[in-house]
Amino acid sequence: MLSSLVATVALVPAASATTGPAAPCAPLWSASTAYTSGGTVSHHGRNWTAKWWTRNENPGATGVWDDRGACTGGVSDFVVSEAQFDEIFPDRNPFYTYQGLIDALHAYPRFANTGTPATRAREAAAFLTHADFESVGLQYVKEINEDNYWRKCDYSRPYGCPAGQKAYYGRGPIMFSWNFNYKAAGDALGLDLLDDPWLVERDPSVAWQTALWYWNTQNGPGTMTSHEAMVGGAGFGETIRSLNGALECDGGNPASVAARVAKYERITSVLGTAPGSGLTC
Repeated sequence: MLSSLVATVALVPAASATTGPAAPCAPLWSASTAYTSGGTVSHHGRNWTAKWWTRNENPGATGVWDDRGACTGGVSDFVVSEAQFDEIFPDRNPFYTYQGLIDALHAYPRFANTGTPATRAREAAAFLTHADFESVGLQYVKEINEDNYWRKCDYSRPYGCPAGQKAYYGRGPIMFSWNFNYKAAGDALGLDLLDDPWLVERDPSVAWQTALWYWNTQNGPGTMTSHEAMVGGAGFGETIRSLNGALECDGGNPASVAARVAKYERITSVLGTAPGSGLTC
């Protein structure tokens, strides 16, 4: 059975000069409650207003809800509680905060928020598995081999590498790298990551957002995004393909695949759900 633990967290995002202070959080959204047009709830640290009658439709996952922006003073109803996050990453770098992950969820509200409770938990587990694997239990904020930094600049792109040839090394929970990824993710997230790639290692929320950008929008060497793989039933193995393709899948590195699967099974166990099918690639 899935854990029903709801963790109390700050949910106090920074106010901007244009939007002003965040509004107080409305009552937490409930799957069993029917909401009429104009009904307001909070979900993932944001307020949402129903456009029409709705029940059991997650805010952010369907078009019935209008996003009213970040709120303050509420609780996190993310499928992973803070206690579970701490259990998954007991030795993580202090940079990687649970609050940073919660703050990043607004960028892709369908992430771990689509389908059944089991589907949502499996997607969160799969995402955290790759974060665990790529950053060694969230111990590293940036790539440690500085000799490789210069390789991550593709000068054939029309925008080049304005922050310098060595500026686009791996950062964050999936070691996000290359100037073209910084450009594309920054454009999608409304952040100038091409000129200031260091923002990914300064701001925990931005670090998580770059990982969510790749997860939700990029096929990589695979045929679908990792989000599509988990909500569509293809399974965890296809998320490995979307990250590394033949480098690991189809016999490329079976030991690495097995190590990822073992981590995924451990994390799904922490979240109280079964890992599902399609574990390997």
